[in-house]
Amino acid sequence: MKAANTTSYDRSSTVETESLHASRHMPIVITGHVDHGKSTIVGRLLADTGSLPEGKLEAVRANCERNAKPFEYAFLLDALKDEQAQGITIDSARVFFKSARRHYILVDAPGHIEFLKNMVTGAARAEAALLVIDAQEGVRENSRRHGYLLSMLGVRQIAVLINKMDLVGYDEGTYARLVEEYGAFLAQLGVKPARFIPVSGFHGDNIASGSARIPWYSGPTVLETLDEFVAAAPPVDQPFRMPVQGVYKFTGQNDDRRIVAGTIETGRIRTGDEVAFYPSGKRSRVRTIEAFNRPAPTEAAASEATGFTLEEQIYVTRGELAVRVGEAEPIVSTKLRVNMFWLGRSPLVVRKEYLMRLGTARVTARVETIHRVVNAAELTVADARQRVERHEVAECTIVLNKPLAFDLSSDFASTGRFVFVDNYDISGGGVIREALPDSQRWIREKVLQRNLNWSAGAVSGERRAERFSQRASLLLITGKRETDRKRLGRDFESRLFEEGRLVYFLAIGNVLYGVDADLDHTDDSRGEHVRRLGEVANILLDAGLIVIATAVALTQEECDVIATAVGRERMSTVWMGDEVTTDIAADLLLSETAALDDGVNQLKTLLQDTGVIFRPW
Repeated sequence: MKAANTTSYDRSSTVETESLHASRHMPIVITGHVDHGKSTIVGRLLADTGSLPEGKLEAVRANCERNAKPFEYAFLLDALKDEQAQGITIDSARVFFKSARRHYILVDAPGHIEFLKNMVTGAARAEAALLVIDAQEGVRENSRRHGYLLSMLGVRQIAVLINKMDLVGYDEGTYARLVEEYGAFLAQLGVKPARFIPVSGFHGDNIASGSARIPWYSGPTVLETLDEFVAAAPPVDQPFRMPVQGVYKFTGQNDDRRIVAGTIETGRIRTGDEVAFYPSGKRSRVRTIEAFNRPAPTEAAASEATGFTLEEQIYVTRGELAVRVGEAEPIVSTKLRVNMFWLGRSPLVVRKEYLMRLGTARVTARVETIHRVVNAAELTVADARQRVERHEVAECTIVLNKPLAFDLSSDFASTGRFVFVDNYDISGGGVIREALPDSQRWIREKVLQRNLNWSAGAVSGERRAERFSQRASLLLITGKRETDRKRLGRDFESRLFEEGRLVYFLAIGNVLYGVDADLDHTDDSRGEHVRRLGEVANILLDAGLIVIATAVALTQEECDVIATAVGRERMSTVWMGDEVTTDIAADLLLSETAALDDGVNQLKTLLQDTGVIFRPW
């Protein structure tokens, strides 16, 4: 079986900046313990199928001769000088080639434990895997660790290659022993490999053609096994998912378009489709699909970087997830159960804050509970741990500082996988297994219903902001009961009004005895009072106003309720008083004894710092 000479060859170390979703290519990762011969097998596969660029093989052979070193097929991939010097694959090399059946992207992932992050990068979007074991060295720690990570990432199509059979004299007994040992390990993970193939990458046995040196094996070759793997449904046929990269507006030549831009992970979008954005739940219809320097298309599909405009101008932000109405909805929550692998220099610890990245979303996250830690090499389990060490895998509950839209990894891989950032380094990652109930679900459901049924006026928030030279925003002032929050709020309202701002002071009492007249004033009703305060503020914000609201001793959970109602990006919180008596994480702390003018100035600075009002040069 000879492949056409259509291979392209490159390297990439960042899975987030590339897409392996091309519908005509099936991504396969090849992995295993260091020096078990992965790169050699890939190089041999390309050479034996005639899939190398013209002159590539001869050039590598000539380079080896000039440097007086023996030729190795691994050098076809390990092209970087430092990798050849060390004899290990450091990065993830991607090879594009095709068999008689289909196109492939073959990812050669590193085996050395120090580059486990790169191995995970290479495997993150693979649909199948080749896992290599050295027949002479046998099953090693990373052989098991990589098998576990493949299963955790949802890679279920696995073929195990027992390599370097030439070093054990093509002994069938050695092969049978490794099949039994590693097969039992994979069985514990619930993984049944497609087959075990005895190969020699050095001599080419069972790579692209059968081998007379292994007469006791009559199964398919590596190339034939690749063709037997079942390709996933093309991403374009799955429900539409597009993480919003940004919203861009053009102001030249009377161009008033606002383009929602991003890369489509799955599905397709057409002009006229109704789309929703999560976690906000806002809806509109696609008016146009934009393209650069070519006629505007009527649709865009998976793997395309695209942008579209909307019939109704709604406020959409980076990190939201665009879906097509009528298809499967994403999940929205602030509490998740995940499987996570940790690769950071410092351990993952309970209650420490990390940055979680999923698609284009960035949220602050902390581990609430480590349910168990798994030694991926031995499959031993430790319960009730408070930390996860490097190269360990853990099942955790994590809590986010704001709602996130996502899918379970078992449903949509691209929107169900995440990474954790610690001190600016990507230190871990994992898959979302379950969405857990959180305290904000009840308010999110109400806000979603409100947004779904919202009747927008003819004047958009953007037009109001342009006319009023201010951004609609809620400034929430809270503190102990004895602090004079209302006086501060009124004075700040007066200051902004005198400066020409559209501003409104809203004390919670204004809501309690009007909108909330049907409720009692007990602690049991406090949550609903807070929610309604947020809804009243939301209407005023829709009118383009700056709203200054006051309430007594709000907790962080109560602030989250209001933030869910109005949009977290449109709210700032201030605690007035020398002692913070709740768990609020305020944006500004004002001293109780500070002069009133000083407090007003600090509030104005806060609005300037957050871009609500203009800061003069």
